[in-house]
Amino acid sequence: MKLLLFSDLHCDVQNAQHLVKRAPAFDVVVGAGDFACARRGIERTIDILQAINRPTVLVPGNNESFEELQAACARWSGVHLLHGSGVEIEGVSFFGLGGGVPITPFGSWSYDFTEEDAEVLLKHSFGSDVLVSHSPPHGAVDLTADGKHIGSLAVRNTVEKQRPLLVVCGHIHDCGGQNTRIGETHIVNAGPDGIMWELSGSEMTGDSSDYSVPQCLR
Repeated sequence: MKLLLFSDLHCDVQNAQHLVKRAPAFDVVVGAGDFACARRGIERTIDILQAINRPTVLVPGNNESFEELQAACARWSGVHLLHGSGVEIEGVSFFGLGGGVPITPFGSWSYDFTEEDAEVLLKHSFGSDVLVSHSPPHGAVDLTADGKHIGSLAVRNTVEKQRPLLVVCGHIHDCGGQNTRIGETHIVNAGPDGIMWELSGSEMTGDSSDYSVPQCLR
């Protein structure tokens, strides 16, 4: 299965249009959250993305709530919105977790969850092939410019216990476009330009192009 992975568009119309153009070459498109900027402008981004003509899996980021994402995607028939839930597409199972984990310092506008909340939301993810989490696992593609790892312990614990083939995440712009592993699980911080990733049994290959970070809050 050929996947197009992205995250953290933050109302970037140009990158959204570019993803729509690339989508026909892929089997499934995966978006790991942050379509809006501080709870504003999600319709602008989703109105473009809903032209994607392939099955699409999305989770909310911390810049939009699950309910706001649902409302924006109301007319998009080919989209699967996940948050504490999963879906199977062409024999591959996807599970999603949205929001910022742990709670961010951005204040009340940020759609955040405690590690304990995340553990509860992740409890039904067992057996999933692809975990789509806005927040990266702690210690993997979660390093800020000032040298701090701020990913989620709950997500990391889930990866270590359940060993999905792939984790698609975003949230930490400093690591956008990067990938690493936890054991045999590939962890991809997708970024807004989009990354091609091929999923075939237990083997995957990925490739990304240069990208620039949009000027918006993490």
